[in-house]
Amino acid sequence: MSRIGKQPITLPAGVEARIAADSITIKGSKGELTSPLFPNITVEQEGNVLSVLCSDMGTKKTKSFYGLVRALVASNVIGVTKGFEKKLELRGVGYRAQAQGKKLNLSLGFSHPVEYALPEGVDAAVDKSIITVSGIDKQRVGQVAAEIRAFRPPEPYKGKGVRYVDEYVAMKEGKKA
Repeated sequence: MSRIGKQPITLPAGVEARIAADSITIKGSKGELTSPLFPNITVEQEGNVLSVLCSDMGTKKTKSFYGLVRALVASNVIGVTKGFEKKLELRGVGYRAQAQGKKLNLSLGFSHPVEYALPEGVDAAVDKSIITVSGIDKQRVGQVAAEIRAFRPPEPYKGKGVRYVDEYVAMKEGKKA
């Protein structure tokens, strides 16, 4: 049995859950998120506590979905109350970023500026060389941060590139003359 799936989820004040046959919708002050429910997995609500239940623990796939559904619902509850954010750092001479509405303009040492259109529900703010990507959907925020980092990943000789703020880049020694 999944240890994660057994844990109850407490809904904070101002958060409500709507449970349908194949999905669960969490609504809070920052917005609304929906997660799918898989076969043999149900969610029950008692007051402000959500419990994920599994009717058949016979297969490994069902056990995996049991923990997955609980983790997705818990992330949705955190997302609609606090939100999620990832911070990226630009390292390199002339590397700049500028947020303009729903677009992010990046100067990353290429012959052309890189223009990244932010998807719906994700915002970006720039403070000097730090890009903060924020939103209510954990998966979408992480995906946008990974796509921005992929434009110029940190290289191991000088450390130039786009990296997460808390990321460690193992530096290599250059050629010996």
